[in-house]
Amino acid sequence: MTFNPDADISGNTTRRRGRTAAIAGGGVGVLGLVALVVAMLGGPDLTGLVGGAPGGENPPASSGENTLAECKTGEDANANDDCRMAGAEVVLNDYWEQHVDGYAAPTMTVVDGQTATQCGTASNAVGPFYCPPEQGVYIDPDFFQLMRQQFGASAGELAQLYIVGHEWGHHIQNITGVMDEHPNNGTGPSSNGVRIELQADCYAGAWLGDVAELEDDNGVRYIETPTEAQLADAVNAAYTVGDDHIQQQSGGFVSPESFTHGTSKQRQFWFANGYKNGLGVCDTFAAGVKL
Repeated sequence: MTFNPDADISGNTTRRRGRTAAIAGGGVGVLGLVALVVAMLGGPDLTGLVGGAPGGENPPASSGENTLAECKTGEDANANDDCRMAGAEVVLNDYWEQHVDGYAAPTMTVVDGQTATQCGTASNAVGPFYCPPEQGVYIDPDFFQLMRQQFGASAGELAQLYIVGHEWGHHIQNITGVMDEHPNNGTGPSSNGVRIELQADCYAGAWLGDVAELEDDNGVRYIETPTEAQLADAVNAAYTVGDDHIQQQSGGFVSPESFTHGTSKQRQFWFANGYKNGLGVCDTFAAGVKL
């Protein structure tokens, strides 16, 4: 188990929103999986390749929104992906409140099928992402099952927390001005986009490195100390979303000048660097830093 069963996550403000919708044919092929993983962790909306709104049209209106009031304890988070996302929200906010002056939490939305956002359609055909204009994180937990079934990633509990922590990292970059200071300057191995993504990986690692020390109001630790197997699972997730790995899967060749997120080795390194050494090593924009 990842969460302590007795931990209190009842203070979560995570919402569930959307309408039930499955990817056509019950799955996606190699191109679809590449689109899924490219979109994952802050990539562009590629639903036109794998489903979602056809022809680039706006999706139907959402069928409603409700809070995850049923997600009250760590036991709920261990048993249910939606509640795991709600628990992650609570622990991430606890962590970042301690490290960012004037911290303002993002919204957290668990997507049921698909829903419209200011950054495009949120669905399991897009993957987790952060929408800066809304200061909101969107995740369809079905995405994890797709990764397990069709992309060879284990996408276990700690890997899921790494993914959510990465999206929170983008929120931190947004509210602390990193995104404004280092705007998009194109693609490539040293581009701002790659540095942004690797820093978010480092932030996720730093959070998970300290997470076992964070406690609820009753003094109960939220999350148990990760096992070696769980850490290996999180590192596996970082490997899966490397630019070079994605390009090899899609076309059999690697084009560094088109990198947007960093190589598999870079993503693994920066996650591990944050996990072992904390937030102080996460400045991927520092002069002379070796990505």
